[in-house]
Amino acid sequence: QVQLQESGGGSVQAGGSLRLSCTASEYISSGSCMGWFRQVPGKERDGVAAIYVGSGSTYYADPVKSRFIISQDNAKKTLYLQMNSLKPEDTAMYYCAVRKSLGCTLVSVYYKSWGQGTQVTVSS
Repeated sequence: QVQLQESGGGSVQAGGSLRLSCTASEYISSGSCMGWFRQVPGKERDGVAAIYVGSGSTYYADPVKSRFIISQDNAKKTLYLQMNSLKPEDTAMYYCAVRKSLGCTLVSVYYKSWGQGTQVTVSS
């Protein structure tokens, strides 16, 4: 039902930073979880970070922990992913998603609403 639109992707040098944004078509309920995922051709879609909408509690996948920060601006209906110290291994299509159910997870199959993605390319 909810529509999501990602933006902010692009090409950067290793060690650089990017901030991704995901704007929702409607306000997301406090009981929901929003997440960022990434995928490269030929591989599964992997969870990057997630946040409980109501509490702001955050969760990160080990490869991005201490480098990426997930946040939200509920008034703007927008989810963010601040990516610092980018590595070539971070190159992927990044997607935002919403899980309108109890619990927060980094497993993609449990999310039902997805954006179209924004490409991030990190050169060495």
